[in-house]
Amino acid sequence: MKKVLAVLATLCAFTGLAQAQEKVQVLSTQELVNVCKFPSSPESRSFCIGYTTAIYDTYLATRHPQRAKPYICVKQPAPTRDEVISEFVKFSQANQQTLDKPAAGVFLGFMASRFPCARK
Repeated sequence: MKKVLAVLATLCAFTGLAQAQEKVQVLSTQELVNVCKFPSSPESRSFCIGYTTAIYDTYLATRHPQRAKPYICVKQPAPTRDEVISEFVKFSQANQQTLDKPAAGVFLGFMASRFPCARK
């Protein structure tokens, strides 16, 4: 029994090490733009809206208001999601140097430039 547990522990450690060394592919801005530009199906439209909404929701959930000043301030009434996504596609196409960058970071940069917070 001890040998079995030792083998299992070794396998778990090896598997964890292999997973830690595995490179995680992130969605590029170009890939997101391709999905969002011409949503050819309800699935691609849903992916585009879900992915961009998740990026913004993560920003909202992880920003601590007492330690990090907001840099994205969406005024109400807010534009529709489709309008924002269309503007993001145009922004990305106008900034070709961002197309190979991770989509999440570029989308947050776009949001910050599109919806800047008022300076105090």
